[in-house]
Amino acid sequence: MGACDRPSGGGPGTGARSGRKGEPLRVAAAADLAVAFGEVGAAFERSSGKKVEFSFGSTGLLAKQIAEGAPYDVLAAANMSYVDDVVRADACDDSTKRLYARGRIVLWAKDKATLPATLEGLRDPKYAKVALANPEHAPYGLAAQQAMTKAGIWTDLKPRAVYGENVQATMMFAQSGNAEIAIVALSLAVNAGGGYLPIDAELHAPLDQAMVVCKGGSGGGKPNEARAFVDFVTSDPGHAIMRKYGFLLPGEAVPTSR
Repeated sequence: MGACDRPSGGGPGTGARSGRKGEPLRVAAAADLAVAFGEVGAAFERSSGKKVEFSFGSTGLLAKQIAEGAPYDVLAAANMSYVDDVVRADACDDSTKRLYARGRIVLWAKDKATLPATLEGLRDPKYAKVALANPEHAPYGLAAQQAMTKAGIWTDLKPRAVYGENVQATMMFAQSGNAEIAIVALSLAVNAGGGYLPIDAELHAPLDQAMVVCKGGSGGGKPNEARAFVDFVTSDPGHAIMRKYGFLLPGEAVPTSR
């Protein structure tokens, strides 16, 4: 495990000290960022000489931890609303809020041949289990539920739905064969093998993904390094990396499944 990595869903560190001299920058990040941020973190470390440590998980749960004082320096959320929540809780600085991508959801299958031609094709009984992230606290799961509702298939699919704690865990259901199909972030599907089918973005509320500098809990944060990280992710070099992993800005085209 590299210097930029922590186990998915890992909680915040303990024993934070004022200024945290010598400690890494702590970034709480939505689970759909797990692959992309590996490369982003390494590039940031090379360019800045600063160490960064990620904790990946459900945005809703991470935001709750930050609002309750967890010692994170940055929140990279899967939905703007959770950034607004931590700002209202006075845990993060509203003036630093930045949009870094508009998320997209896709149907993903381990075997591309098993994908339906359309979202409505999930009605076919051969899709006995359809995985999505828990809509109660995972923005990509809520988008999946909204899309199926608007497409008129949620009533049929709800009894067959299985829920992951976050979008990364949802992907594992389909990778392991415990679900025929998963509805996940494009960013996880684009380099995962198998096959994916983009879901019409008009079927769900926009997944405007934003970052914000936070106050680091009672131990004090690293605001200068946190701002540098946010600036790097949203810079041209940072976005070039993000785009490789399916993180697109509004108006950018979705890559086709290989």
